[in-house]
Amino acid sequence: MTRIDDLPIRDELRGKTPYGAPQLDVPVRLNTNENPYPAPDALVRRIAERVAEAARDLNRYPDRDAVRLRAELAGYLSRTTGHPVAPEEVWAANGSNEVLQQLLQAFGGPGRRALGFDPTYSMHSLIARGTGTGWVPGPRTEEFGIDPEAAVAAVHEHRPDIVFVCSPNNPTGTAVDPGTVLALHEAAQRAAPGPRGALVIVDEAYAEFSHRPSLLPLTEGRPLLVISRTMSKAFGAAGLRLGYLAADRAVVDAVQLVRLPYHLSTVTQATALAALEFADTLLGYVEELKAERDRIVAELRAMGCEVTESDANFVQFGRFADVPAVWRRLLDRGVLVRDNGVPGRLRVSTGTRQENDAFLDAVRAVMKEISE
Repeated sequence: MTRIDDLPIRDELRGKTPYGAPQLDVPVRLNTNENPYPAPDALVRRIAERVAEAARDLNRYPDRDAVRLRAELAGYLSRTTGHPVAPEEVWAANGSNEVLQQLLQAFGGPGRRALGFDPTYSMHSLIARGTGTGWVPGPRTEEFGIDPEAAVAAVHEHRPDIVFVCSPNNPTGTAVDPGTVLALHEAAQRAAPGPRGALVIVDEAYAEFSHRPSLLPLTEGRPLLVISRTMSKAFGAAGLRLGYLAADRAVVDAVQLVRLPYHLSTVTQATALAALEFADTLLGYVEELKAERDRIVAELRAMGCEVTESDANFVQFGRFADVPAVWRRLLDRGVLVRDNGVPGRLRVSTGTRQENDAFLDAVRAVMKEISE
């Protein structure tokens, strides 16, 4: 039987495994940071209407530049962040992962390096590897924050072409201060290996869940600072696969050099436009999830767990001597959470109140078992 390593694949891919969380059929699935609320009936009807309209032209290629969708995304960002964004400063793709891949295709590649602060979203390093970009892990504090002095020192030491900042960070939930981002941006430009500077990407996939405002205003006057977003989380549209970025229009022009032709289907664009019509309704669900998130934090701490401050729709908790055993005991009680490999800790997504109650009851039972 032929194995992957028997094939002439690139050396940096040998021995690696695909990204992905376990997909198990259990009563309470809280391991992939999905929004637990299904689309409201009115939105489902509107999606059906828009897709039906779009279906008449499926014999034609979609709008290659997604002009209308980018205009609506720009309006959403301008309204919710208070920072004006023009349609020409927005780009959309199939999930934020494709947005990040296009950025690395345009600004990374062989002979170039990206730096991120581990533990962080593992797709950053995986996409870097997939585009032939070197990956350098930067430091975090014991509380999983980013110390500006240590981070700036890492940038000067490694001189990356791209710097990733995930805020709120996945898997820890921690947010990053604007001053830290500015310090990293300035350091990246000073230490850039080339005369044209270095790209700084702020991954705001969970921004709508944060206690803090978006870092989008920092892009003003900084053409190499990019904000990445997604509709998977706050919009409850993980199945849609729609991500987007906001940046200087020159960056938008750059990613179009590497994007595949007609990469966003007509159906995807129609569905995303329908969801944006219901943004206020969907953000109401976000407020409920934020309250539930804060309740989970309080309840876990009351049980004696160590809990990382969270600005996302998930919570990192511990500290456990045997993480796989705790994960398994929770699964045995019908609750699936995520083991991200962070020593001593697990991560739980915020679900409905009933799901969260089931999770908390399971943790209480496991905590009692391991303490006896």
